[in-house]
Amino acid sequence: MRLPFLAALIALPCLAQQPVIEISGANFRPMPVAVPAVTAQDDAAKEAQAEVDAALMFDLQACGLFQVLDRKSYLADAKEGVTASSITFENWVNVGAETLVKTQLSRDGDTLRGELRLFNVNAGREELKASESVPSKDARRLAHKLANAVYKHFTKETGPFESRIAFVRKTASGKDVYLADWDGKNAAAVSTGNINVLPSIAPDRSVAFTSYKRGKPELFVGRPGQEPTPLVANGRMVAGVDFSADGKRIAYSVSDGENAEIYLAAADGTGARKLTDTRYFLNSSPAFSPDGKKLAFVSNRGGSPQIYVMNVDGSDVKRLTFQGNYNQTPAWSPRGDLIAFTARDERNAFDLFTIDVTTGKVKRLTQDTRNNEEPSFSPNGRLILFCSTRGGTKSLYVMTSDGENQVALPMDKGDFTTPDWGP
Repeated sequence: MRLPFLAALIALPCLAQQPVIEISGANFRPMPVAVPAVTAQDDAAKEAQAEVDAALMFDLQACGLFQVLDRKSYLADAKEGVTASSITFENWVNVGAETLVKTQLSRDGDTLRGELRLFNVNAGREELKASESVPSKDARRLAHKLANAVYKHFTKETGPFESRIAFVRKTASGKDVYLADWDGKNAAAVSTGNINVLPSIAPDRSVAFTSYKRGKPELFVGRPGQEPTPLVANGRMVAGVDFSADGKRIAYSVSDGENAEIYLAAADGTGARKLTDTRYFLNSSPAFSPDGKKLAFVSNRGGSPQIYVMNVDGSDVKRLTFQGNYNQTPAWSPRGDLIAFTARDERNAFDLFTIDVTTGKVKRLTQDTRNNEEPSFSPNGRLILFCSTRGGTKSLYVMTSDGENQVALPMDKGDFTTPDWGP
């Protein structure tokens, strides 16, 4: 599912020596960046100051591109200005910063504004000025917008910070499906009560999931604040849905007696067609390729659960994984090159791996951190969301697509599983 996230700084003459972090190559070095605390220009904006600051810091720390320097090391006066002429760049050079990010907030009625300035410390010049506005209740969204501006400045790619994730939270009454910001904050329930699992976010940000509310597992679809509606309910056991990137099709697994098969249907559940036909074997966990032409899935037709790939019409089935005897939960990178999956090792621990779809090269991403499962790629393919028990309970973590910079999402304590990262 993934390829190593490797970055190198290159100078492009056409960009007047502006550094661009290229997410490929063999010489990755996180850029040292100083991010002083967000300041407020008026009293009304102070209410959002801490929230914006925390969200901005997490975005920059978790994306894997930057080495965010410890604020305790800063030498600059806390009252230093935000323009190049008012900044003593030597103080920032002396703490090892190559980039300096300063952010100010202001509020006008119900509108919260943020202005971010990014400086090249060694050159002593401003290289980016980003201004964004949101309703005052959406302070974290403002931070995500500003972080995306920084991300795009260096990579020329859209950042992942305004995307959404879905996950399951275990409660006293069962398992509930939630939709949240990329960092797990602002979570809103999609379905509560009984057992609801395996969420999948559609391109329109509706969420499909498997529910046992009517006995056998069926597929439902819903949004926060609305009653979920049936998507696929045919009297058999239906589970594990995935949407194509264009949102026009779904794939899922149907269990009937001693086997389970992969089905393809329109996004509204109509026109279902069976793609696999392997009596006495299990086929599950379909995952679309980004171009919608292929499906990765799990099958035990070879004797143990392994990752397979087939055309979206069910033809040209090929086994992809041959290492290990228990491989599951494939997730196809939006970049098309990798499939990430969960594998059980010789010690019965679950860890995450990627396999190159073209070469078959496998890379291990996690090790010696208890159980790590259920990977899901960010919309740009640069990060992976996953579930881990390393902290004692099942929690959500994010890392780069080569397994570096593994960071827990700043969520309240709980039991969280089966994450899906959507647009």
